[in-house]
Amino acid sequence: MSILAILEQRNGVWNRMSWETLAAARQMGRELGQPVEAAVLGRGVASLAAEAGGRIWAVEHTLLEPYTADAYTEALEALLRYANPSLVLFPHTYQVRDYAAKLAARFGRVLASDIIGHRVEGGELFLVRQLFQGRLNADVRFTLGPPSFASIQAGAYRAEALESGAAEVRTFTPPLEPDAIRARPLPPFRESQRGVDLSAASIIVSVGRGIKDRENLPVVERLAQALGAELAASRPICDNGWLPMERQVGSSGQTVAPKLYIAVGISGAIQHLVGMKGSKTIVAINKDASAPIFEVADYGIVGDLFEVVPALAEEIEKAKRS
Repeated sequence: MSILAILEQRNGVWNRMSWETLAAARQMGRELGQPVEAAVLGRGVASLAAEAGGRIWAVEHTLLEPYTADAYTEALEALLRYANPSLVLFPHTYQVRDYAAKLAARFGRVLASDIIGHRVEGGELFLVRQLFQGRLNADVRFTLGPPSFASIQAGAYRAEALESGAAEVRTFTPPLEPDAIRARPLPPFRESQRGVDLSAASIIVSVGRGIKDRENLPVVERLAQALGAELAASRPICDNGWLPMERQVGSSGQTVAPKLYIAVGISGAIQHLVGMKGSKTIVAINKDASAPIFEVADYGIVGDLFEVVPALAEEIEKAKRS
């Protein structure tokens, strides 16, 4: 028995959440004493698979490109019946949400989605997922036999924990037939060009509804300017039109992982957390000591942002002048 991590690529480009899923699989594998494998689907993906390192399946077929839920379900069902893993992990992406529950149903199993952590007790795996917009954590335990299925929330595991190594690539050709592919995909939707790519920023200062009014935004903009940071926001700020939608961080905005993320007046709803939990260092400024943002923060300041933020900006400006 083994743990199998399903990695995602599109047009030869990895989805960064693939590495977080592989990191989760390897951590669980060490704690459970189980070997870990990975798999990537597509056409001509053997060379791409080698980049992942370790034991990896290159699931190759012309019908796997472009992506369809039917083809991925058929191909992965064939691979799982051949490889016989005990646990299958996916990145919690839009693509995975399209087919993973269908795949689990083929085996008479459920999909535990959006997992944020795990623990092993007595050799048994417990997965952790959040309920009620992050207000409660729930333990999930699989009671049926293998395979079990789960998807990993963005930012829940650190890809930096992965160790590089030689790859053992094995090719698997699933028995796909054209009649099994019912969908005929159209060209992918292309968004208009974003004016700012927050995912490329090394420092982000993000503002939430604690700013109270649009006229107060310069308070946070000063801090961002002092740090040479990009300015971002939670959804309410962008919904109100105080900042453009392209600066929204969260499940319906951009997903970011800067070196430093400063959350100003952001309570920490799960929809926002999924977009920034992968940040290397998180600083939270909020007057509510029980705000969920402090649960993911590396450093927390409990106080009035209208006092704290100007003081921080002033000290940073002084340090830059000296």
